[in-house]
Amino acid sequence: MSLSRTNATAATLTKNRTEDSIVPASGMCVTCVDGCIGMCEIGKSAYRGHEVIYPQPFGVITTASEKAYPVDYSHFNIMGTAVGAHGIEADSDKAIFPSVNLEVRVGHDDGLKFRYPWIIPGIGSTDVAKNNWEGLAIGSALSGTGLTIGENVVGMDMEAKIENGRVVDTVDLKRRVKLYKDHQIDGFGAIIVQANVEDTRLGAQEYALEELGVEVVELKWGQGAKNIGGEVKIKDLRKAQELHRRGYVVLPDPTDENVVKAFEKGTFREFERHSRVGMVEEEGFAKRVEELRAAGAKYVFLKTGAYRPADLARAIAWSSKYGIDMLTVDGAGGGTGMSPWHMMNEWGMPPVELHSLLYKYAKQLS
Repeated sequence: MSLSRTNATAATLTKNRTEDSIVPASGMCVTCVDGCIGMCEIGKSAYRGHEVIYPQPFGVITTASEKAYPVDYSHFNIMGTAVGAHGIEADSDKAIFPSVNLEVRVGHDDGLKFRYPWIIPGIGSTDVAKNNWEGLAIGSALSGTGLTIGENVVGMDMEAKIENGRVVDTVDLKRRVKLYKDHQIDGFGAIIVQANVEDTRLGAQEYALEELGVEVVELKWGQGAKNIGGEVKIKDLRKAQELHRRGYVVLPDPTDENVVKAFEKGTFREFERHSRVGMVEEEGFAKRVEELRAAGAKYVFLKTGAYRPADLARAIAWSSKYGIDMLTVDGAGGGTGMSPWHMMNEWGMPPVELHSLLYKYAKQLS
């Protein structure tokens, strides 16, 4: 039995002609007919090309894998007890669910306090993130939970001022931080600024710490949705050229005269902006943690993706060795604004297996 749904999915706006009769190994119709208009991924990619690589429509969606893993968290139930109580005094008149205390404290000094034990991970530079930031920021702040500003927010801000390759002023990042802080109550919650390779080169986290009063930053090794850097589609030539100047990988090259002419003629209608993948090594990791603390970071987090077991072990060991305040381990299939669809479904370690190893490694280290 195939665990993957191949060749036809709502994510790529494709479907089979014989929807109830599919070849399990390929996802093709059992009878592939000459003259079919090509509704499946194989057919559509023949005339729409690379459009079928990514979930659609870009800019208004967040997407995640639809692979049916053999074991997932839906296979587990929470086990209660009739004896005693957890999180509240074992008294029938007091142990009522609205009175349960869900507050947690995080960090080397337990200095970060959250009213509820969850955190919203990196919400980055995609339009769907930017357009919904007001609700996310205000809701998280009022709830007293953590909210992470994801990668590339500074680099994608066309109103940001960058001098000698370093950011000196922003509009979008400043707005995002202010919206959260203006609605924070009694010091609960935290606004966290994440960074990838390009953010680090631009000095985005140093700017957030020194100019915006941010206290928590997050290093990023990757995410569960993909084993590559962040991506977005760009429909404006001038913006594509500016992002190229800021150091991003933009495809096709928006500074190439032939590419510019082809775009202006309508031969293609959008560019792709890609972020680089960081190359992790211990000395560089330790150095970056110290740089951030020297710049004013009170708490340093790390987010890692669904990599092989050895990388998970490194993340745990180095987090312990260099005093990382929180480690986020993102399992395969995790959501994102843009990722190659088949990569999202076919790479990485699923959450149950990954988090089981996480528990085992952490217990062994302790």
